[in-house]
Amino acid sequence: MQKSIWNIVLFVSISFLFITCANKGTPGGGPKDETPPEIVKSEPDNFSVHFNTNEIKIYFDEYIKLKDIQKQLIISPPMKTQPLIKPLGGASKFITITIFDTLQPNTTYAFNFGNSIQDNNEGNPFSYFRYVFSTGEYIDSLTVSGAIKDAFDKETESFVNVALYEVDSTFKDSIIYKEVPKYITNTLDSLTTFTIENIKEGKYLLVGLKDNNGDNKFQQKSDKIAFHDKIINVPSDTTYVLRLFKEDIDFKSIRPKLLAGEKIAFGFEGDYKNMNITLLSEVPEDFEYRITKDEKTDSLYYWYKPRLESDSLHFKVTHLDFETEYMVKISDQKRDSLVISASPSGIIGFDEAFKLRGSTPFMSFDEAKFSIMDKDSTDVSFSAILDSVQNMYHINFDKTEGNKYRIQILPEALVGFFENTNDTLSYTVNTKKVSDFGYVRINMLNAKYPAIVQLTDSKGEVKAEHYALESKPLDFLNLSPGIYSIRVIHDANGNKKYDTGNYLKKIQPEHVSHFEMSEEVRSDWGLIETLQFNPN
Repeated sequence: MQKSIWNIVLFVSISFLFITCANKGTPGGGPKDETPPEIVKSEPDNFSVHFNTNEIKIYFDEYIKLKDIQKQLIISPPMKTQPLIKPLGGASKFITITIFDTLQPNTTYAFNFGNSIQDNNEGNPFSYFRYVFSTGEYIDSLTVSGAIKDAFDKETESFVNVALYEVDSTFKDSIIYKEVPKYITNTLDSLTTFTIENIKEGKYLLVGLKDNNGDNKFQQKSDKIAFHDKIINVPSDTTYVLRLFKEDIDFKSIRPKLLAGEKIAFGFEGDYKNMNITLLSEVPEDFEYRITKDEKTDSLYYWYKPRLESDSLHFKVTHLDFETEYMVKISDQKRDSLVISASPSGIIGFDEAFKLRGSTPFMSFDEAKFSIMDKDSTDVSFSAILDSVQNMYHINFDKTEGNKYRIQILPEALVGFFENTNDTLSYTVNTKKVSDFGYVRINMLNAKYPAIVQLTDSKGEVKAEHYALESKPLDFLNLSPGIYSIRVIHDANGNKKYDTGNYLKKIQPEHVSHFEMSEEVRSDWGLIETLQFNPN
């Protein structure tokens, strides 16, 4: 009996011991580690001079990992061959940098790690650590700082490079296309301000670049650019503001090709509006052609008839100061048939046109075979205007609120380029009640005119627009309920459109101002917004 009691006591004691040990090891028993890692030492030391090695080691007081090092690490001046940074994956108590480039003499280099260094357990970042060294006798210590903003959009993109190009006897404006900059920094993913550090005294070109392929050179087709108007002198107390913009792409013609019977596609880059296509080959007297633009792609279609006996055609393409010639192989292929598409469907706006687009060029429109009737079966008068390049008829007619309109197109009303015609077509569109919409009145104080005033949605798409020539209230009527922003383009040249900048021509983009509305637009309700501009 006494032995059994001792066995029970022993069992309870051991159980209590296990419970106590288990409690000591439970997760969450202590405060979360929010302390970033710290550097113990660097080999060579940070801010070393007479640097002459190809390997750097930076030791930490705990295990660290590198996150997004390819995006976060900025090396200034840039190196032609990227150094190898370890650890590549996993954790380590030190970072190793292996340099492959031949370093420039008497030059200060800076490795800015951004937010890439984090402790291994909690991910606490060791933010904006910079390792700096000089191959010369001293560390350059001058700085250039400022801010970067998007010239057109409300929000500025992240990871924008800001660079300095040294202006010496060999300097040319084209350097941004061919060479990497002398000094560089990056706004990373959270800032719109910048500071370029460890610069030597001198004259520089200051440029911002949204570099989408990571080569530190400007590619007009893919990159955005910003530039300061004048060469800057360092040192300087000036804080610079750079406006980032997308250049209009220079015109380029793409070799044409036959797509279908008597239909040749001429691809292009840039603005097609001054693009001319001329057939140089001999053609019969009854030869006809039309040129239309593809609805979605950057292509012009050259349509012709009748069929030609030749196996190739000779064309010339011109555009302002551009000129080139092409030989296009042709063959006997099936022609496109006439297909009609219409828009909008369902709801139509009071000031919106009903549109008819053809898959082949329109040749004629018999308005006697076209009719519009409202819900009371009353005929509605209309006018039809052809946009020959877009190959679209705009049907304009007066509309009343809460109405239904039945549109009927009888056979052979529309005739296509190859003598195809339509079958009977019927469409129905409706208008909303005026009370379903809201309106906004905008007053502008100290604005510069002319100005393009736009209401935009959350994606920046234009939902309503007025062109203002003088200071007077602007009324935006029949607005669908929702949240809008206001964008004002200061149209300096009065051409009624936004003009972007051009680096080589030293043209800055037109100024754009953004405003938030005081509240959302509601049905059957009006808002008055007053925009205050800086008189300077």
